[in-house]
Amino acid sequence: MENLLFKELDSNQQAQHKKWMLEAIKEAKKAEAIGEVPIGAVVVFNEEIIGRGFNIRESQHQATGHAEILAIRQANERLQAWRLQGAKLYVTLEPCPMCAGACVLARLDQVIFAARDPKGGCSGSLMNLLQEERFNHQVEVIEGVLEEECSQMMSDFFRQLRQKKKAKKKNEAK
Repeated sequence: MENLLFKELDSNQQAQHKKWMLEAIKEAKKAEAIGEVPIGAVVVFNEEIIGRGFNIRESQHQATGHAEILAIRQANERLQAWRLQGAKLYVTLEPCPMCAGACVLARLDQVIFAARDPKGGCSGSLMNLLQEERFNHQVEVIEGVLEEECSQMMSDFFRQLRQKKKAKKKNEAK
């Protein structure tokens, strides 16, 4: 099983995926507004958002405070079930090992992500835990939905963070 590429989907599928990824981007902007890395996620079931999440790792001092984990947890509560069969997760950045594992364990049907994470992505970049055949469940992956927008948001965030650190260091030297 290989990842499907967004650009290879038909226009109806692309429009549907863009719609939900825009919702994930809204979540990412909430993270950015509180100084977190701008990553957002939504879980969609029966064409309705049942879970939302954005990074809170730094602000809440939680190693598991990732957007995907929070969205999955909210979806579990909403359905009153740990299995999310029939659901899709939209996320602005390729899931890390923890989040990819949670997607498999939650039995999601699909994970749709925007930008690859070459340093930590486990949906095709470093490895593909979502489609590991030794697990009892595999998740279909679609990558590249609104990739440029999400990559730019990440680049802008880290550029601004570096500028702030540089300015702080300069002020401390005075």
